This record gives sequence, C-alpha cells and structure tokens, in this order.
Amino acid sequence: MADTSQGATMDCILQEISAVGRRLEGMDGMMASLTEDTRSRRLDIAGFQSQVTALEQGVMSVETQAVLTSDRDQELLYLRSKVIDLEDRGCRDNVRFLGFPKNIEGTDMQSFLKSTLPQITGLSFEPPRSFKEHTDWIPNIMMEPTTHDLS
Repeated sequence: MADTSQGATMDCILQEISAVGRRLEGMDGMMASLTEDTRSRRLDIAGFQSQVTALEQGVMSVETQAVLTSDRDQELLYLRSKVIDLEDRGCRDNVRFLGFPKNIEGTDMQSFLKSTLPQITGLSFEPPRSFKEHTDWIPNIMMEPTTHDLS
C-alpha cells in the first residue's frame, strides 16, 4: 500500500509540475511581450531624450542671443548718448570769434553775443540749448583774425 500511495503522490506531484510548466509557458509569452514593449518604450525614451537635448540647445542659443542683444542695446544706448553729446559739443565748438578785444564780453557772453552779433551781421542770435561758454580753447594761428568796429 505504501507503494500505491507513494505512486499516487508522485502522480499528483507530476501533475502539479505539469500545470506549473504550462503556466510558465504562458508566462514566457507574456514575458516576451513585456520585453518587446520595454524595448519599444526605450526607443521612445531615446527619441524623447534627443528631442529634449535639441530643445535645450535651442534654448541656450536663444538665451545667448538675448544676452548679446541686451549687450548691444546697452552699447547702442551708450553710443546714442555719446552722439548726442558730441553733436551738442560740435554745435558749441564750431564758432569762434576772433578779433574782439580781450574780455569785451564782460561776465555774460550770451548777452554780449545777443547784442553784438545783430550789429555785425544783421541777424538775430538765439543761443542753442547746448550753448556753454568755453574759454579753454587755443586760437587757430593759421586763421587771419578779423576786426570789427564795435562803435
């Protein structure tokens, strides 16, 4: 009897092993499907990574251009103010009156010019907004001084 019960137990064990084997075969198909699905997802992720890398490079390029544009804007503002200053200085410095007696203008150059220039030229004189009196210039020796009768 021990042999029959042992044989029955062995048959049960073999049946159980067969059932587990069939389940494992079904799982092999599922594992193959999961493996293929994982490969597909890895390829998708690699594609996304390359797209993200390209986008990051594009953003860095745009940021670099923004910095350069900001620097250029600052330089442009500086150069505009420089041009305005140079134009103002050019307007101030492009007229020199030679031949007048020293210190004839007194303490107010603008009043002197407003009263004297119309007498000499027949034109009225309104100093520009940038007019400033400069006395630190060196006369041009090559120019012939002119004299005017102020009486």
